[in-house]
Amino acid sequence: MNTEFFLAKRLVSRSKGNFSWTFVVIAITSIALGLAIMFVAVAILTGFKKEIREKVVGFCGHIQIIKYSETTTYEPQPVEKQQPFCSRLQKAPEIRHIQVFATKAGIIKTADQIQGVVLKGVSTDYDWSFFSNKMVDGHIFTLRDTVRTDEVIISRKIANLLNLHVNNEMRMYFIVGNNTLGRKFRISGIYDTGLEEFDKLYVIGDIRHVQKLNGWTASQVGGFEVYLNDFKDMDRMGVYIYHQIGFSLDAQTIRMLFPQIFDWLDLQDINVLIILILIVLVSSTTIVSTLLILILERTTMIGILKALGMRNRDIRKVFLYNAMYIVGWGLLWGNALAFTLCLLQKKFELVKLSEETYYVSVIPVNLNVWNILLINLGTVAICYLIFTLPSFIISRVTPVKAIRFS
Repeated sequence: MNTEFFLAKRLVSRSKGNFSWTFVVIAITSIALGLAIMFVAVAILTGFKKEIREKVVGFCGHIQIIKYSETTTYEPQPVEKQQPFCSRLQKAPEIRHIQVFATKAGIIKTADQIQGVVLKGVSTDYDWSFFSNKMVDGHIFTLRDTVRTDEVIISRKIANLLNLHVNNEMRMYFIVGNNTLGRKFRISGIYDTGLEEFDKLYVIGDIRHVQKLNGWTASQVGGFEVYLNDFKDMDRMGVYIYHQIGFSLDAQTIRMLFPQIFDWLDLQDINVLIILILIVLVSSTTIVSTLLILILERTTMIGILKALGMRNRDIRKVFLYNAMYIVGWGLLWGNALAFTLCLLQKKFELVKLSEETYYVSVIPVNLNVWNILLINLGTVAICYLIFTLPSFIISRVTPVKAIRFS
């Protein structure tokens, strides 16, 4: 029989109803609340970053391949659609999809309003999965190989600004050389991603309009958008693709295209780190106090055990087992509380946000198994280290004094 474990169990059963039991309950509650807050904070942070990333990726892909230029423009130079690197990139297991695109800056004009936008032309290879989940009215237009369509989809932001609706005709004007050319489109659908910076900018239409406006051939496009299976591979694949496409082309990740958005997201990590540190400090104080009380309350027992020949290390094990009991119940209740809160938010969207400020209408939650395991393992490790500190007081207890003053 494990003597230390047996004594620890007896201590727990005998402590119920005693003065120290109140502090045990407080310690369990402290660990549970601390774990739950860390759990929820990390779930919200990763969910928020994932939601924003997916929206940016939905508009532009993980990596864009365009003609090399020293300036950033919405009217890139044309590149040939048939490229030797396409077949090589498609074979890479990290790459999910490659599609062509072309953009052209223009102005939407109504009877009393104008709005500067970018017409993004897409082809039959376009992946509509992102926009299909963001449609709030109408439908996505159909692209055919033989017939050019005049249908487009616009954002709810543009529709509200210009008082446009599904099936309305919309006139856009483009600068081509020294001339201004007008094109008439019909609105087939209205989308809303909540990413205002992009929503008020992009009109999605047929790439053949951009090709005709720019005087390109059917085999020329503005560039390629590359979609990956995992966002974590983006920087590495950006370098790989750059070396595959040749010197006349350039490959840029969305982090390079929109650094301000990703710098802002990185700042959120600092906020969560501060929260985690404060929670650990507060919980640590409660845990240390609880174990000190348990040790002081059992000073007589410690003296008797030492008099019977038990070593300091073995006596410390008794209190560390006791500490693990506290940690175990704290983890159980903390995980239960955190899972409940996260699932309620995920299913019922109880807590709302200002979409204009945060780019999302509700607090997003991401339940990642690895994050959950790391939080729990980290909590156990920190608690164990904290519990070992007051347990060294046991070595300073002498049997004679402990028994004499009992």
